[in-house]
Amino acid sequence: MSDTPAYAPGGSRNGGKSGTGLFSTLSWIIALSCVLPMAAVALAALTGGTETITHLMDTVLPGYIGTTVALVALVAVGTLALGTGAAWLVTMTRFPGVRFFEVALILPLAFPAYVLAYAYTFLLDHPGIVQTTLRDVTGWGPRDYWFPEIRSLGGAALMLVLVLYPYVYLLARAAFLQQSSGAFLAARALGKTSAQAFWLVSLPMARPAIASGVLLAVMETIADFGTVSYFGVQTFATGIYTSWFSMGDRAGAAQLALCLLGFALMLAVAERASRGRAKYHHAGKHHTELPKSDLTGVRAAGALVLCVIPVLLGFLLPVVILVDMGLESEQNLFSRRYIDFIQNSLTLALTAAVLTVCAAVCIGFYLRLAPGRAAGAAAYTARLGYAVPGGVIAVGLMVPFAALDNTVDAWMQASFGIRTGLLITGSIWLLVAAYMVRFLAAALGAYEGGQSTVHSNMDAAARSLGQSPMGMLRRVHLPILTPSLLTALLIVFVDVMKELPATLILRPFNFDTLAVQAHRLASDERLEGAAVPSLVIMAVGLLPVILICRQVGRRR
Repeated sequence: MSDTPAYAPGGSRNGGKSGTGLFSTLSWIIALSCVLPMAAVALAALTGGTETITHLMDTVLPGYIGTTVALVALVAVGTLALGTGAAWLVTMTRFPGVRFFEVALILPLAFPAYVLAYAYTFLLDHPGIVQTTLRDVTGWGPRDYWFPEIRSLGGAALMLVLVLYPYVYLLARAAFLQQSSGAFLAARALGKTSAQAFWLVSLPMARPAIASGVLLAVMETIADFGTVSYFGVQTFATGIYTSWFSMGDRAGAAQLALCLLGFALMLAVAERASRGRAKYHHAGKHHTELPKSDLTGVRAAGALVLCVIPVLLGFLLPVVILVDMGLESEQNLFSRRYIDFIQNSLTLALTAAVLTVCAAVCIGFYLRLAPGRAAGAAAYTARLGYAVPGGVIAVGLMVPFAALDNTVDAWMQASFGIRTGLLITGSIWLLVAAYMVRFLAAALGAYEGGQSTVHSNMDAAARSLGQSPMGMLRRVHLPILTPSLLTALLIVFVDVMKELPATLILRPFNFDTLAVQAHRLASDERLEGAAVPSLVIMAVGLLPVILICRQVGRRR
């Protein structure tokens, strides 16, 4: 059926062509909108003059490069070890509580890293509970002992590892479950131990999936602003924000954004290449699952500890700390001010989620109607935004639209004596556009995953009954794909609730969200107050995690 023409001859041919043309036009408008911020950043950076970039190279740029690379390396190693090790333990061994940890190891994904940073600063900083208790018990003074500094590069890396290792865990676990036992048992028959067979056979077979998970974690790391900003770690993300707001240097911010954009796109190409090379050949009826080892005694205790630590540090302990902080704060979640924060967050998240999912449906359906280079190029272009940090997208949208607003305002004042002000940059729509660019790839992936279950025979039947493309989408595809669309909607909704750098740069005046309020209170060292909006963000973040947990539970 894949060779069936898009529309049967007859009266529906013209309607089919016009319908396909509509989706083609809309898809390319959306795809080019995703490229606009990157092109604007490049143009602003290249026209900013060499003086700015020369000054940056002589002052802060080497530090930004070194710190960003070090942070990326630490997070990559940490998520690789923690995610792969946990996936292997729950997939290949049996020990007390293994069924619980299959699901519980996903829970830290509900937290933004900056929320974890607030919780652990409250716990481990000099005036925190741990050090205060240590001084009370020992009688030591502030200079009588050494304690690890949480507000450091290592502390930021730890926060990011704890919330990002589930990416590696989920992909590695899926890869291990898909492997047949044949190669593993052959290695055992040749005298290899279970550990040796894992290193020589299972791990290389799962390497593409693991690499994809690590690269996703790395891209989230370079996009992070809240954690590194709060811990005082100078990366490209903090440099862009500082140049834009604190120093008022738009050219410097654009040139830093271009450097970060190049790094992000390099990682995106690497991630794409790793997925492109990954191939899995199902063993058909001869496929058997990898044998599981029963752990007892010290080994079982060791496996239990290794699985407890990330769940405890990445989810349970932060929840307890944040609840305790929230109860001690004077923040009233039901006050008019907080209701406004919640309304603003929900308005942005829901609007962005609906528009992003609609854009994903348009591009995904165009790819279904006319599979080929044009549709594939539009889909690939639309996915580029997932590799671009929110701060870069914000700068890329602010530069051209601020110029447009100023041009319109000057023309209206000169022609009619009317001041139009900030028509675009002063509204939420530019912020919604930034969210769509940033998270369209996630929505498109969820939609295409569901669309793959719609057999081509259904399309052929709809065409034979004279349905136009829009009719086929409305009457056939959308009813079947409702669960996938709701999943995509939920993913984008939660991602928008967590997003901080783009919101900080593009939000209208007096339009603050829960993420902005948490960041503001934490920046003022009012950590107890920051716990209240942080808990709401975490609670919303649990929704897609619960959805993933249900899917994992079904695939045991």
